[in-house]
Amino acid sequence: KVFQAVVSCIGSDGTIYIIPKPFETALNKLMAEIQNTFKGLGLLIPYCWKKGEACVVRGSDTVWYRAKIVEVSGSILQVQYIDRGYIESIPQCHLYPTTFYTGIPPFCIPCQLYKTQPIGNFWQQDAVDYLQELLKNEEVEIHVEKLPDNPWGKLSISLYFGGMSLSSFMAYQKYCVAEDCQDMQKLGVFEGDLLPSYLLQPLPVPGEIFPVTVTHLVSPKEVYICLDSSGNLTKCSATERAASSDSESLNKALKWCNKIVKTLPHLTDFRKELPCLAEYVDGLWYRAKLLSITQLVPVQILVQFVDYGTYLVAPTSRLRHIPYHLLKYPVQAVRVLLAGFRPTSGDKNVERIPYSPEWSLKALWTMMDCVEGKHLFASILTASPEVTISLYGDDKNLVHLKLVEMGLAELDE
Repeated sequence: KVFQAVVSCIGSDGTIYIIPKPFETALNKLMAEIQNTFKGLGLLIPYCWKKGEACVVRGSDTVWYRAKIVEVSGSILQVQYIDRGYIESIPQCHLYPTTFYTGIPPFCIPCQLYKTQPIGNFWQQDAVDYLQELLKNEEVEIHVEKLPDNPWGKLSISLYFGGMSLSSFMAYQKYCVAEDCQDMQKLGVFEGDLLPSYLLQPLPVPGEIFPVTVTHLVSPKEVYICLDSSGNLTKCSATERAASSDSESLNKALKWCNKIVKTLPHLTDFRKELPCLAEYVDGLWYRAKLLSITQLVPVQILVQFVDYGTYLVAPTSRLRHIPYHLLKYPVQAVRVLLAGFRPTSGDKNVERIPYSPEWSLKALWTMMDCVEGKHLFASILTASPEVTISLYGDDKNLVHLKLVEMGLAELDE
């Protein structure tokens, strides 16, 4: 069985506690009922607590939770939150004994990684801390491998985050030994010797009008677009729905990559077009490809962020190997040429685009104002040798008409 779940906590022994996504509605309903039943403080009169006894606990967030007594030690009790998994030491005044809700099974499931042996036969504290930092409150994919021998035992699972196997990743980190090494090879988590390439984004058929956003402008005529399905998905074509699904999955995978990026090796191969991860000025890492070495001492590399079209000159410290599974998502940004207009000799503005001097900088800024952050529409005219489109604004007018009106371009039939 395969399902999505949220990791509620990591036990001190490395137990992974998960709450399956289908359980969330019932858990929220139960929590609301508990809050209505128990109000105020815990039990203030003396009470003889017993190990394993059911209770409710008033947490540090003032919310009541189901729990059970794990250990009795004077006025301090060790309890386990049965719907979350974590264990905490609590003063008696924050607890209340109850037989309510004992007929409802715990919503969190204790799990262990299948065919995975921690170094030294138990999970070291640094490994537990790393798992907690990596997984707590995150949504993951669970593959059930083996049921426990008794109902209170641990479920043996394979856990995947952002397309990566947790067992393989922890084995790579030298925290454990994963018996099934095929998983690592299948995912190719840290391959980099071959020269892989990105998949291209499938485009709608010529003549079809589809929503887009402009992610980068090279000149008024040459831009990068992304298919935009942020509106009504039911009205979108199959191509747009697929692009939306890819974009969502890619964003989740990149979020995970940013969490583990320090474990990925730095890039040592600088072949042109090589896919990699590159750190942008916002401190986050994105998919990129190498274009050229711009400086030898110190080494500076020109890269292009393939999902946006933007460029950056970066030192090697800001480039890392890309996890191989990130290559399965098509590039989100598509380079296109805009049809219907051309530079005009009547544009007397002295400041020109250095790499495209037929256009003035004012024409570039004007086009930027017309498209930046706006929901636009496009229609493909030709797909080869270069993708050429007509680009329309929200008002269904061609965006380049503003440049023509200002004398910064002229119509090109």
